[in-house]
Amino acid sequence: MNAFFRKRARPRLVGQGGDRLPGGPVSPGDRRQLPGPEERARPVAVGHARLRFMCLVLATLFAVVSWRLVDIMILAPETARGTANAAMARQMAEEPVRKRSDIVDRNGLVLATDLPTVNLFADTRGIPRPEIERAIAALPALFPELDPEKLRRDLYSQRAFVYIRHHLTPFEQKRVNDLGIPGLEFETAEKRVYPGGRALSHVVGTTNLDNRGSSGLENYFDRWLTTSDEPLVLSIDLRVQHITHRVLSESVKHFRAQGGSALVLDVATGEVMAMVSLPDFEPERNGSPADKERFNRATLGVYEMGSVFKVVNTAMALESGIPLGSYFDASAPLRIGGHSISDYKGKNRPLSIPEIMMYSSNIGSARMASRVGTTYQREFLRNLGLLEPVRIELPERGTPLVPNPWREISTLTVAFGHGLSITPLHLASAVSAVINGGVFIPPTLLKVQDRQAVQGTRVISERNSVIMRALMRLVVEAGSGKSAAVNGYYVGGKTGTADKQVGRGYARNSVLASFVAGFPMTAPRYVVLFTLDDPQPVQGTWGYRTAGWNAAPSTGRLIAEIAPLLGVAPSYFSPSGFFDESLIQEVGLKTLEPEGGPAR
Repeated sequence: MNAFFRKRARPRLVGQGGDRLPGGPVSPGDRRQLPGPEERARPVAVGHARLRFMCLVLATLFAVVSWRLVDIMILAPETARGTANAAMARQMAEEPVRKRSDIVDRNGLVLATDLPTVNLFADTRGIPRPEIERAIAALPALFPELDPEKLRRDLYSQRAFVYIRHHLTPFEQKRVNDLGIPGLEFETAEKRVYPGGRALSHVVGTTNLDNRGSSGLENYFDRWLTTSDEPLVLSIDLRVQHITHRVLSESVKHFRAQGGSALVLDVATGEVMAMVSLPDFEPERNGSPADKERFNRATLGVYEMGSVFKVVNTAMALESGIPLGSYFDASAPLRIGGHSISDYKGKNRPLSIPEIMMYSSNIGSARMASRVGTTYQREFLRNLGLLEPVRIELPERGTPLVPNPWREISTLTVAFGHGLSITPLHLASAVSAVINGGVFIPPTLLKVQDRQAVQGTRVISERNSVIMRALMRLVVEAGSGKSAAVNGYYVGGKTGTADKQVGRGYARNSVLASFVAGFPMTAPRYVVLFTLDDPQPVQGTWGYRTAGWNAAPSTGRLIAEIAPLLGVAPSYFSPSGFFDESLIQEVGLKTLEPEGGPAR
């Protein structure tokens, strides 16, 4: 370390004799010579030149970068962004679009799928002015839905990316190409198509311009459909759906109704085999969710269902312990708190429970509910899911309008379907539980793979479920549901005609007509609910608009067509073996004999 810090000696000039030469000329014999002044100055000059050159280069680069930043950020920001947008658009056009999974019915028939297509857009900066005018004239001729004024504003906007039209067919793309207008370009896309058409519009739903779910199952399962490679398998049977749609459409037209809904449910699994709401819409056309055609009456609309609700009320009374042979006074209107409850074509005498169902007595139903009490009534309805939003795989789900506070008058009016507003699907699910052995099973639009694994909640006993089947059969045999009878299928059901609510009151001449049915009542497999919104009297109904003249016969037509497709074979043997003999006598089904004789 000392040697390192020691002052280094200056080099010595040594002569021949070894003496130090402090100055003067150097002799030719010296081994080392000192450089001259010019030689000492040359390296310094070279270094200065190199430094000046590097500074010039750096200054030039800095000036170029600075000018480019000023150009991008200040002088031409719109142009720069437009260029970036155009580049992004070209990248989008080249990248494959993520497809949605198919939606299929329970038999594998396609209900929704993707097809490759293209979107038309414009880089307006690249379209010469004369070509813009030609495009404004030509494109609306190819696509009449285009607004010429909006197209003019877009094409003169000098933007790098302007959508003109989505989802062109190959023929449409060729016609645009044949125009030869620079700046018109295409990007790859996927279009959702619906082979099931309008019949399934409320169930399957729709997608928006970005191919994302906007309603129905497309919306509810949007994430699953965009991440799964497997099809979404529904409980819907496309054959049954189309028949249901046709029968409902014909009934709405024939009875000049404002609309309607129809449901077919499997009582053992809760599977929805068909669901139709009218009016409907074309699913491949985008529209506002507020459009009345897009309103799903079966799951979103809540209504006072009227006398069809007596199926639930009667089951509640039996389950509370009231004997089937009990009588309730229906000889005069029931008055409470300034209100009067009366019967339509009343019998003006005490009625048994079977007679209350058969004659659809409001007074008798209200008296049964009064005996049961408000607390029991609310708990029973809650167990059937009637006091909470309907449980189904759709975003369009209605919430019941429940009496609040629930007074004594509410208990009485709810008994015959007024004062509580629910969706048709609520009612169909509740009736399924009443006749399937007494087990409530939430409805589903997905196919049940293992029927044995279906779990439910018991709401009434098996015996009371059998009694309710017999009572509903009695309504079709001898009550207001005669027109719903189908030869060989032992249909049971209940009519309902409710005055429509208008504000806080009821319309004088507007009704909701409904019929709920199960078949075959000897061993129920399906429930059908048919509703018509404000049907009108027509030829053959003798001025009536009640459900027995419209919804009931429509339900019978529907059952006659779908039963064979659902594998329900007709039976022409007496069903008395399915009912206890004492029950048959007590209910009054003394003639449960073969319907219509032998098969023809």
